[in-house]
Amino acid sequence: MHNQAKYKPLAASDFFGDGRASRPLVEGTIARGQLDANQAMYTGKVGKDFVTDFPVPVTPALLARGQQRYNIYCTPCHDQTGYGQGMVVKRGFKAPPSFHIDRLRQAPVGYYYDVMTNGFGTMLNYAQQVRPEDRWAIAAYIRALQLSQHATLSDVPAEEQQKLEMEK
Repeated sequence: MHNQAKYKPLAASDFFGDGRASRPLVEGTIARGQLDANQAMYTGKVGKDFVTDFPVPVTPALLARGQQRYNIYCTPCHDQTGYGQGMVVKRGFKAPPSFHIDRLRQAPVGYYYDVMTNGFGTMLNYAQQVRPEDRWAIAAYIRALQLSQHATLSDVPAEEQQKLEMEK
């Protein structure tokens, strides 16, 4: 195969009228695994605005996956509770903002997806390490962390409130 007749990428060719051995892709060609037709799903935005609703159903399985991925990729800086005091911060790296400050609690979910995809400040992007579906799972888990740190008794379902009252 090494010695067979072939064209190398971007080589010249007298065979084709444009002089190129490599042929242009057919218009509209999409590489396998690269069809990102759902803009909200793959960018976290609609137009220039961050999405406010999850483009995937938020289920217990999604939250469990989000927790698993968060623990792998996010806890080194953000810690397990999201306050930004992870192990690398304890060793001198700049602390990220807490997920529990008002600005980030009020941020649309698309913002978290965008930051994971493109990075922000000292945070590098995680687009190559974390699949889009897992970025949404992590964003859902971050919302759960935020709720867990700012929950009130009125956030608890009525039947669970009764159980809590009985335990007092």
